[in-house]
Amino acid sequence: MPESNNITRPTRRTVLKGVTAGLAASTLSMPSIARARSAGKIKIGFVTPSTGSLALFGETDGWAVEKIRALLKDGLKTQNGKTYDVEILVRDTQSDSNRAAKVAADLILNDQVHLLIPASTTEGVPAAADQAELYQCPCISTGAPWQAVILPRGGSKEKPFKWTYHFFWGLDEALNTFVGLWRTVETNRKVGMLFPQNMDGEAWGNKDYGLPSPTRKAGFEVVVPGFFQPRTSDYSSQINAFKQAGCDIIGGITYPDDFKTFVTQCAQQGYKPKVITVAAALLFPSGVQALGPLGDGMSSEVWWTPAFPFKSTLTGQVSRDIANLWESETKKQWTQPLGYSHAIWEVALDALKRSANPLDREANREALVATKLDTLIGRVDFSTGPQQNVSTTPIFGGQWVKGDKWPYELKIVDNAVNKLIEPEQKLKLIQWAS
Repeated sequence: MPESNNITRPTRRTVLKGVTAGLAASTLSMPSIARARSAGKIKIGFVTPSTGSLALFGETDGWAVEKIRALLKDGLKTQNGKTYDVEILVRDTQSDSNRAAKVAADLILNDQVHLLIPASTTEGVPAAADQAELYQCPCISTGAPWQAVILPRGGSKEKPFKWTYHFFWGLDEALNTFVGLWRTVETNRKVGMLFPQNMDGEAWGNKDYGLPSPTRKAGFEVVVPGFFQPRTSDYSSQINAFKQAGCDIIGGITYPDDFKTFVTQCAQQGYKPKVITVAAALLFPSGVQALGPLGDGMSSEVWWTPAFPFKSTLTGQVSRDIANLWESETKKQWTQPLGYSHAIWEVALDALKRSANPLDREANREALVATKLDTLIGRVDFSTGPQQNVSTTPIFGGQWVKGDKWPYELKIVDNAVNKLIEPEQKLKLIQWAS
């Protein structure tokens, strides 16, 4: 007899709480919802921004999925001594939170996945995780500060989520990384802050737990001229406010296209801050290269680099091996999400291997809770996090400098938050062309 995954039929009342009434209603009519039978096949739903404004965050996900599919071509052997076929169902969020919720609900209710993996971004992970929590499907995610995934959804130490688990660094650690960078150079300690009017901007710009708080505590003066609309074409009001206040430093978060417009207009309007440290936009080589000569000296947080001293539990490769393989096969420079695109599968497959029954969602959830694994990006252990749904990971301060192999290379320049890696050089001030 084929094994059951023990998935209970959702009640009509529960299903109607889903992402859309239409999706839920159609799901109710499907006979397979009562009890999915996979005949030894584990189904994993993988949700990633393959297209849209956040596609750079998902750029390495598809490549990593193909590596994992090849690794699992003969199945996954688990601790119960059985080998299971594994089917990976990839869905594109199109960089939209509503679509992330829709495809996640569809994977859980219609495709009957045994595990959901929202890969990255605050636009995708929380929306997908909400569906996993609602429909009781184990969910492992990464690629977004844990506070942005847990807190807006109502999670807390007193009332933790049951089905959704997340590993990544915390917003507080990223913010302290920014402040750590700024402390290493001589400035007038005036910081202009740039935040978009979206979920990322709301988290990073929050006066209580966002970037303004630790910056002020460190003795810096903070100037926040108001949040900007993503894809705006005119940053004159922000630039004028920063110029009038005499801000030597710019900090915040924005996406590559918006940041390019902002920096270009800074140069055009004669505003030349000594330090610019921005999350998201400066994570990616392509985003920095798009700035041309203005890319030299830009700084950001560092999630992962080939210098990380860890190896994969799946392949035995070290971080440099993974980066070299990516570059040789894609002819593109390694990018920070690459380490997490691999590590998410280390965690997921480790949990499924340890699960008492990988065709049972509750068993898979219990295996996730017990995770203690040294991955390509560091240790993932939900017993040591700030709350039981979270495991934090290393973060550093980095700066883009002119390179040899590539136009710009990312160097670690600050380890104030984590001492895992020594700085490769000191932060230098931006040299604007006259």
